[in-house]
Amino acid sequence: MSNQIHKSLDEVNASVNTSNRFGFKKLLAFIGPAYMISVGYMDPGNWATDIEGGSKYGYSLIWILVMSNLIALLLQSHCVRLGVVSGRDLAQASKDHYSKFINYFLYALAEIAIAACDLAEVVGMAIGIHLLFPSISILGGVCITVLDSFILLFLLNSGIKKLEAFIISLVAIIGVSFFIQLLIAKPDMVEISKGLIPGFANENALYIAIGIIGATVMPHNLYLHSSLVQTRQFDRTPVEIKKAIRFNVIDSAVALNLALFVNAAILIIAATTFYNTGVEVSEIQDAHKMMAPMLGSTLAPLLFAIALIAAGQSSTITGTLAGQVIMEGYLNLRLQPWIRRLLTRLIAIVPAFLTIYFLGEEKTGDLLVLSQVILSLQLGFAIIPLIHFVSNKTQMGKFAIPLWQKIASWISVSVIVFLNCQMLFNKVNEWLRDSDYVLLISFLVVPFMLMCLAILLFITFEPLFSKSKKTSSPQFHGHVPKILFESPKAYSSIAITVDFSSSDSKAINKALQLGGFQAHYVLIHVLETANAVMYGAETNDYERNEDSENLLAYKNQLIERGYHCEFKLGFGRPKSVIPDLVKGVDLLVMGTHGHTVIKDLLFGTTVESVRHKIDIPLVLV
Repeated sequence: MSNQIHKSLDEVNASVNTSNRFGFKKLLAFIGPAYMISVGYMDPGNWATDIEGGSKYGYSLIWILVMSNLIALLLQSHCVRLGVVSGRDLAQASKDHYSKFINYFLYALAEIAIAACDLAEVVGMAIGIHLLFPSISILGGVCITVLDSFILLFLLNSGIKKLEAFIISLVAIIGVSFFIQLLIAKPDMVEISKGLIPGFANENALYIAIGIIGATVMPHNLYLHSSLVQTRQFDRTPVEIKKAIRFNVIDSAVALNLALFVNAAILIIAATTFYNTGVEVSEIQDAHKMMAPMLGSTLAPLLFAIALIAAGQSSTITGTLAGQVIMEGYLNLRLQPWIRRLLTRLIAIVPAFLTIYFLGEEKTGDLLVLSQVILSLQLGFAIIPLIHFVSNKTQMGKFAIPLWQKIASWISVSVIVFLNCQMLFNKVNEWLRDSDYVLLISFLVVPFMLMCLAILLFITFEPLFSKSKKTSSPQFHGHVPKILFESPKAYSSIAITVDFSSSDSKAINKALQLGGFQAHYVLIHVLETANAVMYGAETNDYERNEDSENLLAYKNQLIERGYHCEFKLGFGRPKSVIPDLVKGVDLLVMGTHGHTVIKDLLFGTTVESVRHKIDIPLVLV
């Protein structure tokens, strides 16, 4: 773990330059982040809650979708404001403000939200694969979903705009698929309009409504959006900051309304196809199976399966990025994306695999709805800190949210928390009445719920009684500190990493320019063979002898020129060995040759790892 402060999603932060664009072209430069967020609003978890809601209660829960979308628009605009103005994502802002205990608790909840979301994507994609290829079981589809982990790696390495373009293309597939299905279903517009009237048919309708809210307003999206808006580079003037906020809000409005259309289409199709014919459906695969005979079209179920796979794939990519943002923000811990992806995916695959294996494929719908309810239960723990941060004039200056947005935000979170508490109260009563595990629920589940409620109340009222750990100047850049000038100091010892390629000459010459004839130079090379990793300094093979001869040749050339030089040969992984070899030197010079592409994917770049483990200046050539 490193104590350095990193930029959010450092590898793509400020990677899209918008400064040299004007008018509509400037708006287009900001388009993208919200579409990556919007896929979380139309993932397979949404499908499960929308299908069950539509088939059981007709159009009566459409108002929940509209309300959820309005809340989402408001909250995502807060994320935009936080990321653009402060340059911190929600996880980083929380880490700056709260104590370690609160931060660890919030981090744990955020990770549970990621896992719950990924659970829905695993199950949804597995169902989609099964529907498109019936010979592959849902259980087999769950196992196949591990492979999609690597798509993110190649897309992110190609740049954030290409990743956004891929996501937007998947969103377009989903939108077009459901537009065609709506035309086939021919819903009753008068009945749809009646669904805008608030109300619940019964307690189970409330449970489904909570799931819809959790599936629409996702906690991990709040963390991710506050990070993704920082991928745009612009002039840090008040005028340009205001423009950046406005363009990102426009991006959010278009993307989230498209997500509303998709969610509403799923619920309306379920209501038209199943509720109006007296058929109650809670499983995605059952909905797919019954579409053809009820709608009289074989195209609808095919589009349904394709859109489901697109929704699962797009959501899994953004879920991985959100996990990276949360882990780096709260813990300042950086993992290689492929490791992060596999960890998240395995956490989701295990419960999905066990549920399907032991309870059968017919329980996947219940699993999807439960995952969305879990997401909804955690919303308050993400929304309340967000509202506090963007309301803080000390931190945000003149970009703090206006009074009407504060009121609307607190009403929104109050509605969500109230509905969650009511649902939990009903569920606990049901468990205590019907369950065989009354003692376990009484002494474990109930105390944990009370602890969560206490922490929720704490983060709600904490700003009224204390100041944040770190305060900022109301000026955007703060008070500019005086430069602490130091007397120039010559480097007495300089280490240079070499790999016997054409890059070595550049690195060595740069070091000689910095140190001159007075410095002592240490040439470093690390042997990475399997023998070196296994046996360390005891390795005695052909490559070791050859590398030693090459280092000696470099040393002799420098000595002939009048420089003081020695060499060190290390054994094992460069990212671990180099920091040990440079102990006692004043400066490290490294060429950026690094690893091959494959090794970069597996181990990460050497430079990136080494720079976090040394406390001396590093020069990259």
